[in-house]
Amino acid sequence: MKTLPPTSALLAVLCAVTLLTACDGPELMPWHTLVLKNEYSEERADDITSLDDYLELEAALFAELDQQIYARSDTGPAEALERYSRGSLADPDQRQPNWNRTFELRIDSPRGGVLLLHGMSDSPYSLRALGETLQQRGYTVLGLRLPGHGTLPSGLLDLQWRDMSAVVKLGMAHLALRAPGQPLYIVGYSTGAALALDYALELSAKPQSQATLPPVTRLVLLSPAIGVSPGAALAKWSRRLSHLPGLDRLAWLDMEPEFDPYKYNSFATNAAEQVYELTQSVAQRLASRPADAPPLPPMLILKSTVDATVSNNAVVDRLLLKLPPERDELVVFDINRFAANTSLLIKDPGPFTARLIADQQLPFTLTLVTNSNTDSRAVAAYTKLPYAAGHSHSEDLGRRWPAGVFSLSHVALPFPPNDPLYGQHRPADSTQIFLGQQAMQGERGVLKIPGDFLLRLRHNPFYQYQLERVLKWLD
Repeated sequence: MKTLPPTSALLAVLCAVTLLTACDGPELMPWHTLVLKNEYSEERADDITSLDDYLELEAALFAELDQQIYARSDTGPAEALERYSRGSLADPDQRQPNWNRTFELRIDSPRGGVLLLHGMSDSPYSLRALGETLQQRGYTVLGLRLPGHGTLPSGLLDLQWRDMSAVVKLGMAHLALRAPGQPLYIVGYSTGAALALDYALELSAKPQSQATLPPVTRLVLLSPAIGVSPGAALAKWSRRLSHLPGLDRLAWLDMEPEFDPYKYNSFATNAAEQVYELTQSVAQRLASRPADAPPLPPMLILKSTVDATVSNNAVVDRLLLKLPPERDELVVFDINRFAANTSLLIKDPGPFTARLIADQQLPFTLTLVTNSNTDSRAVAAYTKLPYAAGHSHSEDLGRRWPAGVFSLSHVALPFPPNDPLYGQHRPADSTQIFLGQQAMQGERGVLKIPGDFLLRLRHNPFYQYQLERVLKWLD
C-alpha cells in the first residue's frame, strides 16, 4: 500500500483531530452566532468619512446590542456573573461610562493629541487609566473602539484587519482637528501596536497619504504584536472548515463563559488569522523599506520578557533592528528572579536578555527591569545605551515584586495595581465583579473559570515606573 508523504500524513492527522474537536465542546450561545448589522467595515468607508459618522454608527450598534441580546437575556441569581444579563455584576453598564465604547477626554488648548488603540478581543478600557493621566497632563485623548470589539465575541467572526486600520485613520484625522498645530501620538497595546505601525508605515510609504493623513510624532507600544505563533497561519483553514455543516465550533479557538465586562473570553479563529495577517503585512513592509524612505516616528516599546501571546525576538529582529539608530527605546520587565526557581521554569527568558545586553551593535537604548539581586524582591532598572558593551547605569526603583508574583504577563502592562476590575485588591465599596489578583483554591474542574485565567497576572506592579517612562517620552 502506498504511504502518504510526511507532510500529507501530518495534515491528515491534524484534520482528524480538528474534526473530533469540532464534535465536542460547549454549546454555541447567541453572542457566538449573532452578527450585529451596525458594525463598521471598510465597505462603509464611502459613508463613514469622519469620527462623528463612526460614533453615530456606534450608537446604533449598541442600541442593536441592547435589543438583540440584553432585552432577550435572562436575569437573576443564576446569571449574576453573566456579562450579557442586564443588571448582573458583569454588566458593562453597571460601570459608567461604558468603557466598551469610544471615549474622548478633551481639554482646552491641548499640548497635543493622543490616540489609544486597544488589543484584539479587548476594549477601550484597556488604556483608560493612561488616557485619564494624559488628559491631566494637558493632552486631548481619544480611546478608539476598534470594529468588532466591545459588543459580542461574534463581532470577530468576519472582522478584517483593514477595517480596524481604516478607523485608525478616522481617529487621527479627528485628533488633528481637536489639537490643531500640535503633535499627535499613538499609544498601541498588543494588536493596537501593530495598527499604530501600519499607520506610520503607510504615511512613510505613500507620499500622497501625507497630504490627507496627519503625521504621528512618536509611538508608544505596549506588549506589541510584531510576531505571533506560526501556528496562527493555520487559523484560516479552521475558519474555512467551520462553514461546513456541523463544524461551526471550528470558528472558535476558545469558547469560555463571558464574565469579563470589557474583554471577550471567547476567541474567534478569524481573530487569530487577522492578527497573523496584520503582523505579516507590517513585517514585510519593514523588511522591504528602501534606505531613502522617510523615517518612521521614534518608538518607546515596553513588554514583559515572558509573553504567551506575542514574540520577544520579533520585536527586536523584525522591528527595532530595521529602524534608524539611536532613537528608539526598549524596556523589558524580567521575571522575578527571587521567586522563580529556574528548575521550575519551562523556558527561562534569560538568554533573550543576555543576548541583548551582550550585543555591542544594538542600535537602540535597552532598559532591563529586574531584581537588584537574586536574594531580594527589590527591583532596579539597568540601562544600556546604543552600541554599548554592557549596561551604562542602573537605577534603584524603590519598588519590590509583590509576594507570590513571579512575572508580568502580556495582558498586565496597561493596568495599574489600583484598577477596579483587574487590580491587586478589590475596591472596598465595589458592587461589581472583580477579576484581579485573588487567591482561590479547591478542587480542579469545579469552577467555570479556567485555571489559567486565575493564574495570569492582570495588572502591572511597576505601572508607576512605566507611566513615568511614557510621560517622559511624550513630553
